[in-house]
Amino acid sequence: MSSSAVPFGLAVDDGLAADVQERLAAVESLLLESVHSEDPLLTQASKHLVEAGGKRFRPMLVLLASHFGDPAAAGVVPAAVVVELTHLATLYHDDVMDEATVRRGSPSANARWTNTVAILTGDYLFARASDLLADLGPEAVRIQARAFARLVRGQIQETVGPTPDADPLKHYLQVVADKTASLIAVSGQFGALLGGAPSHVVDTITSACEKIGVAFQLSDDILDIASDAEQSGKTPGTDLREGIRTLPMHLVLAGAGSGPDDARLRELLTQDLTDDTLHAEALALLRAHPAMDRARTDLRRWAEDARAELETLPDIPVRAAFTGLCDYVVSRTG
Repeated sequence: MSSSAVPFGLAVDDGLAADVQERLAAVESLLLESVHSEDPLLTQASKHLVEAGGKRFRPMLVLLASHFGDPAAAGVVPAAVVVELTHLATLYHDDVMDEATVRRGSPSANARWTNTVAILTGDYLFARASDLLADLGPEAVRIQARAFARLVRGQIQETVGPTPDADPLKHYLQVVADKTASLIAVSGQFGALLGGAPSHVVDTITSACEKIGVAFQLSDDILDIASDAEQSGKTPGTDLREGIRTLPMHLVLAGAGSGPDDARLRELLTQDLTDDTLHAEALALLRAHPAMDRARTDLRRWAEDARAELETLPDIPVRAAFTGLCDYVVSRTG
């Protein structure tokens, strides 16, 4: 099979790659059209993140999954725009909650304008997504509404943290599933559903994409610790510095490893690590800790579970693209 590249370096069939690239261009055009407003400030703020780029990962999944049916079906490109608008809206809101100053290499909307403008812009993008959804039928509206509920639940759970009697690791994985994997699952679901794929294919691709979504977040967790700034594009140990406990940290705190430095690392992980010296010590200890290998094992398990589901689907070029995505998620962490 000859191959060509689509985003994320996936080597796929030439015809599939060409179709996805062509439809991604249509997605980009509709995306820009959708964020336009009669109000100049709202248009400018809405375009802020659209024009900053981004991988368009979720739209790509919609387009790929549609190839299990008819990728030319009328609702496929609008559905891809819906998931990207929803994703972008959450970024505006996240930056306000995190008091972020930079997003995608540019000043965040809240830093450039105000928190109020950023929040209202996110709301506007949700509204534009809903407008497009209305033409895709009640089932699509219901799917999106349930995904949105999960996004909100995940954000609240992350903000509040686990209850005293809860397992922190299980709580963390539920947050990952709701905040990250839910919309990735919907991306695959929309593509297959609106492309007219059989119901069992829609169910399978939805479940597999949810697992891929969890795997992507876990790989980001690992990269934040293990990679250098040049590889990851951000300062290593950002989660540590911001007090965000990710998979490797939860594993350490749960008792993974019994080396002489374990007690010291656990102590550090319960402290404020904004101090450069303490942060450097914690990052070095965490990088050398067995929890990193355990985290990579967990990542591989999620990716392999997704692959096992995908391999029950028809053996056509798009299936190879999705299984290649499972490989990519694992390989990016080394």
